[in-house]
Amino acid sequence: MQTYRLGNTGPDVSAIGLGCMGMSGMYGAADRAESIATIHAALDAGVNLLDTGDFYGMGHNEMLIGEALKTRKREELIISVKTGALRDPLGAWNGYDSRPAALKNFIAYSLQRLGTDYIDIYRPARLDPNVPIEETVGAIADMIKAGYVRHIGLSEVGAETIRRAAAVHPIADLQIEYSLISRGIEDAILPTCRALGISITAYGVLSRGLISGHWQKGQDGGKGDFRSVSPRFQAANIDQNLALVEELRKIAAEKQASVAQIAIAWVAAQGKDIIPLIGARRRDRLTEALGSSAVQLSAGDMAAIERAVPKDAAAGARYPEAQLKHMDSEH
Repeated sequence: MQTYRLGNTGPDVSAIGLGCMGMSGMYGAADRAESIATIHAALDAGVNLLDTGDFYGMGHNEMLIGEALKTRKREELIISVKTGALRDPLGAWNGYDSRPAALKNFIAYSLQRLGTDYIDIYRPARLDPNVPIEETVGAIADMIKAGYVRHIGLSEVGAETIRRAAAVHPIADLQIEYSLISRGIEDAILPTCRALGISITAYGVLSRGLISGHWQKGQDGGKGDFRSVSPRFQAANIDQNLALVEELRKIAAEKQASVAQIAIAWVAAQGKDIIPLIGARRRDRLTEALGSSAVQLSAGDMAAIERAVPKDAAAGARYPEAQLKHMDSEH
């Protein structure tokens, strides 16, 4: 597995990271034993970057990772944790809290659930509109001094917020959605990160399975599946979006690759400062995703992909309107 430095000041991470959110119910039920086996398989394949959030399954995801890592050497792993999202017992979202006191409280619970004494990359999940980003970053910087955190990351924030944060403390990476059908970062956010030496850890590279080549119209992910409310999966949009996938499938067939592998390889081909996070919950999906590293895209391939899936070709927003309001990256 190839490794790259995360930003100018971050750790060395595998060229592909494992996003663990789907193992804790966001896309319907997941099998606990298979989830742990998938984490182990990823680590065995050379993946060292595991991404989670303290609010994934209200702590379930961190405990799952903690269990999976009991037999592994901590110093060989890079654990990234998002924090600040507030949820109620029913799983509903209640905004964000990035006050310094709150962050220090949240990390205490994360360390306990993960079974570790430090977190490699700690980041606010979204911009708290009531707390200046300077205060949030400053609080995490204090945790670095105390030894509980190694690096600071950001998530789903815009160019101006990135610049303000970087003025307080070096930022290793920005975690943000980036895929063939979610390319908004290319206008201002990506150039800003590159100017400041900040890497991108790209989630949603398969757009929650929509452009994986496996999703079918009418498919039901079960109770609690985010896709049931995601605009791009709704009846008004799904036909147009799946038509894009079929165009991509033609290119995949010519390359003797899967649709998912082409989509992941396209993200990776955008630069060594962009690390795709794959959300595999099963070992077979993990194996498929890791196979993307063997897919070499020529200039002709990239042009063909651009024709098949032009920028802004997707129908529907990437989040429901209520959630987009909380995303500084969209403003």
